[in-house]
Amino acid sequence: MRLREPRIPPLQEDEYSDEQRQALAPLAARGQLFNIFTTLGHVPEALKAFNTWGGFVMLRSTLPDRERELLIPRVGWNCRSGYEWSQHARIGRAAGLTAEELNGIKHGPAWDAWSEQDHLLLTAADELGQTHFVSDATWNALAEHFDQRQRMDVVFVVGHYTQVCMLLNTFGVQLDPVLRADPDLEPEALGSSASRS
Repeated sequence: MRLREPRIPPLQEDEYSDEQRQALAPLAARGQLFNIFTTLGHVPEALKAFNTWGGFVMLRSTLPDRERELLIPRVGWNCRSGYEWSQHARIGRAAGLTAEELNGIKHGPAWDAWSEQDHLLLTAADELGQTHFVSDATWNALAEHFDQRQRMDVVFVVGHYTQVCMLLNTFGVQLDPVLRADPDLEPEALGSSASRS
C-alpha cells in the first residue's frame, strides 16, 4: 500500500445519493462492494463506465483465466499497488496459480521456472509498463502461442489494470477485509515512495 489512509474515503451506505446508490446496486447484488467501487462511487458516471470496460476485460477476455491472472498481479507488482496485488493474488490462486508462481511473478520473466508462454506474457507486461509498447520480437513470439485477439487482450488487460493501479495508489484505497496484505508492498517496504497522506 502506498498510503496508510485513504485520500478519498469509500462511501458509506448512509452517504449514497440516489445516483450513487443506482451505480453501486449491481455490485452490491453480486456481493462485490469492494473499497475500490465505493471509492469510485463518488463519481457514479465514472464507476459505471469503469465497470463496463473492466467487465469486458475481466469477463470477456479470450485469454485463459490463469494467463490473464499472470498479467494482472505483475502489473500490480510493477505499479507497487498492494491492493491490486492482494486482490489478484486471491483471484490468481482460484485460477490455478500456485504460491510458488505468485512469488515468481514478483521476479517477472527472469524467474527460471516459467514456460516459454508464461515468460512471454510477463515480458509483454513489463514492456508495456516500461515503454508502453510490445516489441516486435515479443509480439511475434507471442503469435506462436496466442492468436491476434488474445494478443490484443494482453494489451487490454495490462492497460486497464495499469489505470486501476493508478487509481488505487493515488486515491489511497485500503484493503478489504477479505484481502491479505503482502509485506513486500507495505509502506515500510516501499520506502520513500510511500506516504501517510
